[in-house]
Amino acid sequence: MKNKNSIILFIACSAVFLEALDLAIMNLALPLIQKHFHLKEEQSQWLQTIYVLLYGGFLIIGGKLADIWGRKKVFMSGALLFLITSIGAGKANSFEFLFFFRAIQGLGAALLMPSAMAIITNTFVTEAARSKALGIFSSFAAIGSGCGLSLGGIIASSLGWQWIFFINVPIISMSLILAFIILESDTQTTDTIPPDFLSGIILSFCIVLLSYFIHAIPTLIYKPIQVIVLLSLITLSLVYFIKRSRHHKNPLINFALLKGRNVQIGNKAIFLLGSFFLSYLLVLSFYLQEILGFSAAKAGLLLFPFSVGSALISRFLLPCLIKRFKIIRIARLGMSLMFFGALLLIVSMHYHLFVYLVFSIACVTGAGMAISIPSLTVMALNQIPVDHQGVASGVNTTSYFFGSGIGLSLISLIMQLNTIFPSTKKQLIASMTLLLLLAALAVLYLLKKDFAQDRETDRLRKV
Repeated sequence: MKNKNSIILFIACSAVFLEALDLAIMNLALPLIQKHFHLKEEQSQWLQTIYVLLYGGFLIIGGKLADIWGRKKVFMSGALLFLITSIGAGKANSFEFLFFFRAIQGLGAALLMPSAMAIITNTFVTEAARSKALGIFSSFAAIGSGCGLSLGGIIASSLGWQWIFFINVPIISMSLILAFIILESDTQTTDTIPPDFLSGIILSFCIVLLSYFIHAIPTLIYKPIQVIVLLSLITLSLVYFIKRSRHHKNPLINFALLKGRNVQIGNKAIFLLGSFFLSYLLVLSFYLQEILGFSAAKAGLLLFPFSVGSALISRFLLPCLIKRFKIIRIARLGMSLMFFGALLLIVSMHYHLFVYLVFSIACVTGAGMAISIPSLTVMALNQIPVDHQGVASGVNTTSYFFGSGIGLSLISLIMQLNTIFPSTKKQLIASMTLLLLLAALAVLYLLKKDFAQDRETDRLRKV
């Protein structure tokens, strides 16, 4: 039984490893894809935007489907979809086909990840065993991200950008075979009232439209009718989603669970963190390769030690901090490091100081992310009842990926404005980094505001 549980854990961990690998590996390959298809920067980054938006948008639906259809069935469906789209993306001979397969790949990840998490929580029933398994699961995410940032550059430079997709094939094939043999078919639930899947689709549609609108602002300046139509569609779909969710008997998202102050602060902060981090990686990748002249392989090797450091901080330092300090203070520390890292990137670009660049990467991809994501997640989930933790966790993760999509869209907007108001590439990247600073400042404001309210509450209690 113990060996079987270890194999099941390996199957689930392979999914999160693959998801983290695939998200990180694209950042260093984007400049190569851009050159191959003769694209502009704002066009190539749509490969990341559409992936994170569809992944985040359908994540909660994926979790609900795992409960209804069974964890094994949904896991294998997601893995098979991920496998097919990886092959299709690697074989794509046009950007349109590559974009299509990348978008569907996001849907595969949305089925794969929540079912993998559900497999772990249902296999390891005792609290100690489950905590240990989830810790291993999280560490595989950090390892996958580190491998994506380092090996991705080497693979893309030596074998071609197509292999950042082909590398998924042996990993996901092995997971599929093991899942088919090892995982047992689980009991399907039979809710008398089916979940409101339509709301999830409407929300995803709304966010994708908003991202497109941000992308298209420079071309829409002289097209007021299109602007009115797009804004009307975005507003109406969002209003309809909220109204439908509040009145449906089995809503996809129960807004009553999200009324707690810390829950709202945590989810808003994780949204802004998502907009900050993936945008930072995109800026950093273009800076290293387009301005400093690094190859994708050299850029990846530069990032690798900090990704490993992030995994070590998550595993050893963070638990010690949680025991000694309030979670909000830990979150403030993490976001302060993110802000400082973005500031150092601007200084590095302006004064050509490589050591500042190294410290920037250390602050953001090393310590900042390792501290920020877990602490903000705990803030968002602490006040949620145990039987609703799954849905709340899905909302939290969805907030992160929606933020990532919006942040990447804003970066794309600045890239396009640069073509209208020409400037050097260094000024372009500096302007993008300023946008990242604003995101970091916004998160710090949220956390500072909450911290001040906590101090006021403590003062009133003493009175």
